[in-house]
Order: sequence, then structure tokens, then C-alpha cells
Amino acid sequence: MKKIKAIVIDDSAVVRQAFTEILKEAIGIELIAASADPIFAMKHMRKQWPDVIILDIEMPRMDGLTFLRKIMQEHPTPVVVCSSLTEEGAQTTLQVMSAGAVDIITKPKMGLQDFFQDSRRTLVDTIKAATQASMKKLQRNAVMSEAIRVKPKLSADAMIAPQTKPRMVSGIGDPVIAIGASTGGTQALEVVLKSLPIDCPPVLVVQHMPAGFTAAFANRLNGICAIEVKEAEHLDEVHTGRALIAPGAYHMLLQRSGVHKYCVDIKDGPVINRHRPSVDVLFRSVAQTAGKNAMGVLMTGMGDDGARGLEEIHKTGARTIAQNEDTCVVYGMPKEAIKRGAVDDILPLEKIAAALTER
Repeated sequence: MKKIKAIVIDDSAVVRQAFTEILKEAIGIELIAASADPIFAMKHMRKQWPDVIILDIEMPRMDGLTFLRKIMQEHPTPVVVCSSLTEEGAQTTLQVMSAGAVDIITKPKMGLQDFFQDSRRTLVDTIKAATQASMKKLQRNAVMSEAIRVKPKLSADAMIAPQTKPRMVSGIGDPVIAIGASTGGTQALEVVLKSLPIDCPPVLVVQHMPAGFTAAFANRLNGICAIEVKEAEHLDEVHTGRALIAPGAYHMLLQRSGVHKYCVDIKDGPVINRHRPSVDVLFRSVAQTAGKNAMGVLMTGMGDDGARGLEEIHKTGARTIAQNEDTCVVYGMPKEAIKRGAVDDILPLEKIAAALTER
């Protein structure tokens, strides 16, 4: 088999050395260069173009975001962002994801060598998975999201000071929408959530994303969507016009809160299908709690997380949707659900929001 050609761009000598050691031992990957900044990297890339780029964000001479935009304009290539776990780093990383990066590798400020030793398999799997992403579809989804115009959110707070009254929550008969996504999902979710009206049913989302980034992701979506979007907290109310994003490194489950209410249970637990949060965990809880009043959606992503859970939702009589192959950046998760007979409708990305609200 042809080896995957990879290049590492990071101003940290420790990071470059760690990736060099890991990728030398990785089956099916050839490290063609490890550069301290994008200017040096471009000299190598002009001689031999890589299949995947592992890219730091904060670097001298040219930052990662500027370099990524240049690459996506001139020669679209799968990029895995190597980002530090800081609030500022999370915000910049989301800009890089929106600009076309495929996935995120988080690196700590301290203990880099131990981190890379403990995360060898995950790092290699992430790099291999990135090469399967369709860059044309990733760029098309970004353009689609940009084209969706949402009016600025205003509330009565602009005229009258708010009162401390509880908001309405879903009743037993109200639908609950559960969405799962992975590789390519950050842009795909933008398209769907930006298209939902303010009075849409409550939405629960699992997007495979490391801890420290889901809050920034939810805040970004909240600023560009008509509905409220937030990172879920334990016992958050599930109600009309709100989308809750599962926090990185924790599972999210739907549960009853009294007779006529729903809330979410945020809990620690083992990695499921190599992920935490896991789509299967959310979907199973939705099937058991909301039953036929749920709607399940499985979108672009690598692997099979969510396929079994969507099947459980389907068996309750609830409607289930899978994103179609033509619009998926990676057609892994939806494909596995379709194989199981767990899907009622196979839809292109741009039609999913309308399908969720037509009932």
C-alpha cells in the first residue's frame, strides 16, 4: 500500500521530535518533513506535497490560520490542528476549523513528552482518518454555511429589564432532536443549526471534539444562530429553541425532570466507541427517555459511533435521518447506520434542517 505522506509544522522542537519518533514507527505513514514554521515547510512541500499536514497555530513568521487559508486557496489538503488547551487557543482553533481544518489534536502546556507517549495510537489514528476527508465537500459546506444569513438575535432585554422567571421546557409529547457528528461535523452543524427557526424543537448534539473546545464551539454557534446554543451543563433544561452541545470528555444523556420536563445528565464514564462524548450514549438515552417523540440524525464522521444508537431510536418508531454520501466529508457513521436499516431518510446536508422542523 502507498504510504501516507505527512508533514509536521510546529515551532516546538519537543513536538517535532515526538511526532518524528511516533510516525517513524507508524505503519502506513511516512514523515517527509518536520518544520519550525510554514515558511520552512513550504520549501519541502514544493518538492513533495504531503497527504496530510499536522499544523500548530501560534508560530513565528506566519501563524497557522494564515497558512491554512493560503493552502486551502492554492492546494486544498487535509490539515490536523495541533493546538494548546487554552481559552484563546480554543477560539483560534475554531477559526482554523471553519477555514478548512479536518480535526484537532490537543497538546498540554506541560508534560509534552508524556502526553505524546500516552497518545501514540490516538495521534496515528487521527492522522490516518484525516486523509479520508473530502476537501471539496469540506469547502462546499463552509460556503453553504456562509451563505445562510441569520438575523441578529434581539430580546425584550433591549427595552425592558428581564425578570427571573423560569423558561418553558418541553412536555412529554414534544419532540427532541438528537444529532451526532464527527469529522467534518463542525461545519455541517453550522449549516443545520443556522437554518433552524427560533421555535424549533430542542436539540441535543454530540460532536466529537476534545475537552476545552466545546464551550468555544457552542459560543461561536450561539453568535451566528437564531436559536440559543450552549455547552451543556449537568441538569440543563431541554426546551424549545435551545441546542445543547455535549462537553468534551463527558457523556451527555437525556433524562426526565419531573413529569413534563426533560433535562440532561452530564457524567464521566469510559470511552465508548473510542469517544467521550459518544453519540451512541446520547442516542440510547434519547430512545429510552423520549421514545417515538424523538428524532435522530447521524451526520458526517469516521467510524461507527451512533449507528447502534440510531437503530435503537428507529426501533421506537421515531424518525431517523442520515446525511447522504454526496455531502459528507467522511461517509463513515451514516453509512454504518444505513447498513443496519436504522435510517428512514437519507438527505443532503442542506435539507436536514427543514426535515427536522416539518413535523
